[in-house]
Amino acid sequence: MPLHYANLRNHTFPERTQAYTEKDVMLYALGLGFGADPMDMKQLRFVYEKNLQVLPTMPVVMCHPGQWVKDPKFGVDWLKVVHGEQWMNAHKPLPPKGTVIVRMHNSAVIDKGEGKGAVVIQEREVLDQATGDLLATLGWLLFLRGDGGFLKLPHNASAPVDKAPPSPPPLPDRAPDAVCDIGTSEQQALVYRLSGDMNPLHSDPEVAKAAGYPKPILHGLCTYGIAGHAILKSFCDYEANRLGSLAVRFSAPVYPGETIRTEMWKAGNTVQFRSRLVERDVVVLNNGIATLT
Repeated sequence: MPLHYANLRNHTFPERTQAYTEKDVMLYALGLGFGADPMDMKQLRFVYEKNLQVLPTMPVVMCHPGQWVKDPKFGVDWLKVVHGEQWMNAHKPLPPKGTVIVRMHNSAVIDKGEGKGAVVIQEREVLDQATGDLLATLGWLLFLRGDGGFLKLPHNASAPVDKAPPSPPPLPDRAPDAVCDIGTSEQQALVYRLSGDMNPLHSDPEVAKAAGYPKPILHGLCTYGIAGHAILKSFCDYEANRLGSLAVRFSAPVYPGETIRTEMWKAGNTVQFRSRLVERDVVVLNNGIATLT
């Protein structure tokens, strides 16, 4: 069945809860490569229980909804779905342990035209179960490469035209104010997946080859977290609560073992950035923007 707008746009996601401990907090940081230098006392605060800090990007791995897009009622060509963009607004620091509630909904389904794909915007709220405090709001853009032109189909005749999100601002045309290289390890995807995303594309060589890759690729949200690491290091002195938001557009995959170079331009409390691979000179995150508190 071709894409069904109403089923996709109005889908009700069940409210999810997730209890987490200090070990989960440290495992997420290890999955991003924190602690690569165990003598770096500032990085150690994210991977050691003494004075433990929670990375502000951790909400992106909490209450993973699984492969919901594969449900036949949506009519999505799920083999051609890719994670296009990600954004996060941090409202309060996560406690080192606790339980979160995650509420999510699809806020837009956008037709880019026949042969051009479609876009789904999903929004999530992460709340502290104990206090009810809003900890973070998240946004996900899924690019449905095989589903463009769905508004012309008879069963979507009454579908409204959802508004597309604004394009991110262009990067400055000058040398970056800061550059930060962070290496990844060969086993990094195997560690990162333990924080929730168990997609075999990132662990099974046979699955990766079937998808057209020579070997498993790094999770896009791991690359996202590494860009957050670069900003924390370069402008926040590793103080987690100083990173207020982080938004990126995914542009190419990373293979574990490659080095991610993040180039950053700062203007007031705003940091624009992109991340590229040192070894292949390929941009993997583009049009990034972060705010500092």
